[in-house]
Amino acid sequence: MKGRFWHIIHKIKDFLLSKSSREVFTFLFFLLIAALFWLEQTLDREYEIEVKVPLKLKNVPENIVITSDFPENLIVTLRDKGNTLFNYQLTKRFYPINIDFAEHQNRRHHVSLLSNSYSKSILAQLANSTSVSAIKPDTIDYYYSEGKSKKVPVHLQGKVTPGQQYYISDTIFNPSQVTVYAPQGALDTIQVAYTNYFEETQIEDTLRRQVELVSNKGVKFVPDLVELVLPVDIYTEKSVEVPIEGVNFPAGKTLRAFPSKVKVTFHVGLSKYLDIKPEDFHVLVSYEELRKLEGEKYQVKLKKMPKGISQVRIYPAQIDFLIENVTKDDAD
Repeated sequence: MKGRFWHIIHKIKDFLLSKSSREVFTFLFFLLIAALFWLEQTLDREYEIEVKVPLKLKNVPENIVITSDFPENLIVTLRDKGNTLFNYQLTKRFYPINIDFAEHQNRRHHVSLLSNSYSKSILAQLANSTSVSAIKPDTIDYYYSEGKSKKVPVHLQGKVTPGQQYYISDTIFNPSQVTVYAPQGALDTIQVAYTNYFEETQIEDTLRRQVELVSNKGVKFVPDLVELVLPVDIYTEKSVEVPIEGVNFPAGKTLRAFPSKVKVTFHVGLSKYLDIKPEDFHVLVSYEELRKLEGEKYQVKLKKMPKGISQVRIYPAQIDFLIENVTKDDAD
C-alpha cells in the first residue's frame, strides 16, 4: 500500500513537470482571464431585479382590528449596473417602511395609500446610481374596525407526550387569559384562545416555550404571544392502608369486614409523594350494595381518591363481610 502511494505521488510530480502540464496550465490561465473579462463586461451592463422591502404598520391601538390582509413586503424593481445589483442580492438588507396608523385614521375605517409615495424612503437606502422602476402592490390598502373586547382563557392545541416513567403534571400559560378584540357578532362566538399547533415528544424535564395564538381575520388577541410551561415529574410507587367503612346502615346494624383495611398501591409524581395521605382515600361500603349482592364476597371500590395518581391497585380486591346486629349495650 505504501509503495502504491509513492508511485502515485511520483506520477503526479512527473506530470506537473512535463511539457503537457505547462500547456494545460497556460490554457486554464487564459480561460480564467477571458472569464473575468466577460464577467466584467456583463456586470457593467444595466439590468433590473426585484427585491423585497419590509412593510410595517405601527402605533396600532389595542382595540383596533385590521380586518383585511396587510402586505408584509413591497416588491420593488431596481435598475442599475449588474455589479451594484449583485451587491444588493448578496449583502443588502432593507430597513422596513413604517406606516403610522394614527396619521391615516379616518371615519371610513378604510385606508388607501399609493406605494409610490414611499419611493423616497426606498431610494434613501440605495446607491445614487440605482433607480426604482416599479413598486408592487401599487396601492397599500387596508380596512380596520374598532373591536369590542372580553377576556378568554388560553388553551393548548397540539400533542405533548412525556418520556417513559414521566408525566406532565400541569399546563401553565403566562398569562392564562388574554383580551380578544372583534366585532360584536364574532366576539360572541369566541370562548377560548387556541395556540398554534404544538407538538413535543419524550419530554423529561420542564418545558418552556413562547407560542403564538391562532387568530382569524377580524380577530385580535392581546397579547398574541404567551409563555407555555409544562412541568414534568417522574412517577414513583406508593402504598397506604385504608380502612373499610360502612355507610347508610340502619340503626342496630353494622359492618364487619375481613380484613378491616385494604392496601392501596398507586403511581404518583415524586413532588407529590409526601402530600398523599391515607385519609385522602375512602373505601365505602353501602348497606344497599350488600343487600343486593348475590355472592359472598364484596368487590372493593374506591369512592374517593386524590388527583394526580394513576395505576391504582387494591389488595385484597375482594373482602368477606358480615352484617351484624348491634344491641344498645354493644353500642355503649
